[in-house]
Amino acid sequence: MKISARVQSSEGQHHVTLRTGDHSHALTIAPRPTGFGSSANGGELLFLALATCYCNDVYREAAKRGLRVRRVDVEVEGEFGAEGEPARNVTYHVRVAADASEVELRALLSHTDRVAEIQNTLRTGVPVTLGTVEVVDV
Repeated sequence: MKISARVQSSEGQHHVTLRTGDHSHALTIAPRPTGFGSSANGGELLFLALATCYCNDVYREAAKRGLRVRRVDVEVEGEFGAEGEPARNVTYHVRVAADASEVELRALLSHTDRVAEIQNTLRTGVPVTLGTVEVVDV
């Protein structure tokens, strides 16, 4: 399954388009108050990706086990240092309400941590490559 994210930014404009396979949708993120760039920074969006992945995967894995999850709250926190430094001390916390025993839920949450794709991507340190670069006239 191919996934892509696109940002188109100019003064006072910030458009985000997300695509998975043939499905595409927009995500509303305002431009910065200066008018250029995104009001959400990359670290926030990275942590949102971790929280979203884990949340969605809890529902997916619960369904496989026949468990009814009613609510999932995920908070991701960490630190960034100087420019160019990677994040550190990234931790996430989850609260879940479901029609299941505490033993079943702890097993579900532990299993979900092992299969969450975004978490596993960061844990393995996947290479990221700068592709095509194009300079255009204004």
